[in-house]
Amino acid sequence: MSLGILLLENMEAPGSLAMVRAWPAALREKLPEAEVHLAADEDEAMAVIGTVDAAYGRVGPALFAKAPRLRWIQSAQAGPDPSFYHAALVESDVVVTNMRGIFSDHISAHILALMLSFSRGLPVYQDRQRAHVWQPGAATIFLPEATAVIVGVGAIGAETARQCNALGITVVGVDPRVETPPPGVARLVGHDALDTVLPEADFVVVTAPETPATQRLFDAGRFACMKPGAIFINIGRGATVVLDDLADALHAGTIAGAALDVFETEPLPDGHALWDAPGMLITPHVATAGPYLNERRTEVFLDNCRRFAVGESLRNVVDKENWF
Repeated sequence: MSLGILLLENMEAPGSLAMVRAWPAALREKLPEAEVHLAADEDEAMAVIGTVDAAYGRVGPALFAKAPRLRWIQSAQAGPDPSFYHAALVESDVVVTNMRGIFSDHISAHILALMLSFSRGLPVYQDRQRAHVWQPGAATIFLPEATAVIVGVGAIGAETARQCNALGITVVGVDPRVETPPPGVARLVGHDALDTVLPEADFVVVTAPETPATQRLFDAGRFACMKPGAIFINIGRGATVVLDDLADALHAGTIAGAALDVFETEPLPDGHALWDAPGMLITPHVATAGPYLNERRTEVFLDNCRRFAVGESLRNVVDKENWF
């Protein structure tokens, strides 16, 4: 029986349709025994799903119910929407892998740009520039004496920690799964110690994925744990931060500033208090922007197809119950 692989065009990686359409030829060259199907929609996928062993993209409940041979799904994203992990998939023996690790350099550069901007008071001066006000005196943060609490020290958090360390910043990592501090992390604690380390932070950087445990992780209580001069940065998942509570903390001066690239609701609704909150920087979910992403996606997927065909361990296996 030949190896069946289904490529679904309903994946969620923007700008990658041409990439996926080039994969059948690449797969046939690497795995001549494979039967590769490219499906533009669910109807086309339904016609072949019963014959495939592996799929790339989103396999919803209806498709999944018709896939008796399916053993592996490659997600197009590092962290797809939680609905990707429907009950039948979670309860099955089907392995899920994701694309984590391909964005680490781009996202860590985005984080460092935000940290450096706040450390020199640039958001304050930008506001004064718009108001045509020449006024020095914005608060600064001296990086060699600063502490960054990085919540989530997987690939992105670890690379951010390495770069922070090069600037003299002391890094405290918070992670429930990482057991050994990555290079640049001075101290590593579990999520149960989050409230203990938050008061130490000049920067709180959230790179954590959305899981049942991280949804709405940062609320009014957590912002109250931070010191008044703290800067809060989230580039992980929007669901980890209660936006209204963050807006209240900024307007009340509970913390000094914040930068978000991801939001509970995207786009951020017109009129939301965060748009005009003091010390707020907003980027529209662009921290992953940079070159070579399609090449990296292709390398991960084709390598996993090779591994799958010969029975080797797959890269980036997901804990389905926790979505990451």
